[in-house]
Amino acid sequence: MSDRILDDRRNALEEAFFAQQNEMLRRRLQEGDAATNRRRALSEASGITDEATLSRMEALGLNAGTAAALTLAPLVLVAWADGQMSEAEHGTILAAAAKAGITHASPAGQLLDGWLKQAPSPAMREAWKAYVHALVQPLDGAARQRLAGDVLAQARAVADATGGFLGLGRRISAEEQKVLDELAAAFG
Repeated sequence: MSDRILDDRRNALEEAFFAQQNEMLRRRLQEGDAATNRRRALSEASGITDEATLSRMEALGLNAGTAAALTLAPLVLVAWADGQMSEAEHGTILAAAAKAGITHASPAGQLLDGWLKQAPSPAMREAWKAYVHALVQPLDGAARQRLAGDVLAQARAVADATGGFLGLGRRISAEEQKVLDELAAAFG
């Protein structure tokens, strides 16, 4: 009788141990899936596909929403550089947002909508520059250059959307170039 009780207790202990191990494995799988989904969303929002860069961005606490702001704020800053936003600049920004998967109803889309209607404050420009400066510090040179290249190329496209006379001549204004230079310096 005591052997049977001992066997029952041993079986219960083994079952509890394996149940606990299975639960731990299940949690690890779920955490892995969640991390993969976060990384995929971050990649889609930022346009960055380099795994090492994405890992570093995640480690810094970036998510899809903050990455969207990271990539769209410079476009808006350039568009408002001369105190007004043209229809062409507006359209270029909306196209970039759509390419990044930002919908009008999303939080990033709502934020962008406000920026398109009213020029962001100088404080927002300074906050963006400080944020990017802190963000790129742990990145290696190649990752930093890729991120800067992607963000600045989109900002230049906005600056190039209007300007010149009848589409000829210098398309980027002095004000826009000044903002582009400030944005580039933030990645330095």
